[in-house]
Amino acid sequence: MAGVLDSVNQRTQLVGANRLELLLFKLSGRQRFGINVFKVREVLQCPPLTAMPKLNPFVRGIAHIRGQTISVIDLSMATGGKMIDDLDKRFIIISEYNRSIQGFLVDSVERIININWDSVMPPPQGSGRKSYLTAVTEVDKELIEILDVEKILHEISPINTDVSEAVTKDLDVTNVRDKIIFIADDSSVARNQVNKALTVLGLKIEMAKNGQEALERLKEIAAETGNVTDQVGVLVSDIEMPEMDGYTLTAEIKSTPELKDLHVILHTSLSGIFNQAMVKKVGADDFIAKFHPDELASAVKKWLGLEEH
Repeated sequence: MAGVLDSVNQRTQLVGANRLELLLFKLSGRQRFGINVFKVREVLQCPPLTAMPKLNPFVRGIAHIRGQTISVIDLSMATGGKMIDDLDKRFIIISEYNRSIQGFLVDSVERIININWDSVMPPPQGSGRKSYLTAVTEVDKELIEILDVEKILHEISPINTDVSEAVTKDLDVTNVRDKIIFIADDSSVARNQVNKALTVLGLKIEMAKNGQEALERLKEIAAETGNVTDQVGVLVSDIEMPEMDGYTLTAEIKSTPELKDLHVILHTSLSGIFNQAMVKKVGADDFIAKFHPDELASAVKKWLGLEEH
């Protein structure tokens, strides 16, 4: 266990084509779950938690870690399972999503696996609207479930998707009225957040659930006219997606003649200098950390040519 805990930070430096590393953990049963190592700051044995009034029922308390006050979310309860007990024997995964730090209380933490994104599949059809899965993969003939953490966090503390009037003031989309804003994100919650934020721009919006689906659809659109930009104004893509991640999607777009002129904004809850380097490496036009509706809408305006670069 110590080896796993000690190596998390170093291994977040993974660089690879369409690859990721998952930290495997368990909640209240035998099922194994995975979280992208890029999202993980550290893993600790659960420290003493301070109960606070009016906290969401899934927030077990507040932990004071390295000078920070961090909310600790019972990941089992948040996904419809039973409360995790014996906290002094459990672990918390400290992670960063959407510009905030939180701790996820889990039963146990196991090992880190290195896999290809193309071996990560969308959740099975019919899993239902209440499913908290964003993807699944198979390791050693065992199904690993990857949770839709953005959905969990949204249910605990909903994100504001309203764009301020300052961003839309005097907006004139006449020259791009027929353009599509294309969104690629595997999280249904994230797709809806982006959709709501960008609807105020008054353009058509089309969405895909992963990079492979987005690439195929963009090629279909390009086949109609010879260049995808005749119909699509800008692509807003997540990075973490099953089958094909956002980095690979961007690299494919920029290396395909009929797609290469499309402006790509990578929009992700991943953060850090590493991602800025990868953005340049794959040729993305912009990088926006989730989720700030004004920043996202302003970036889309910029790459649509609605304001000066």
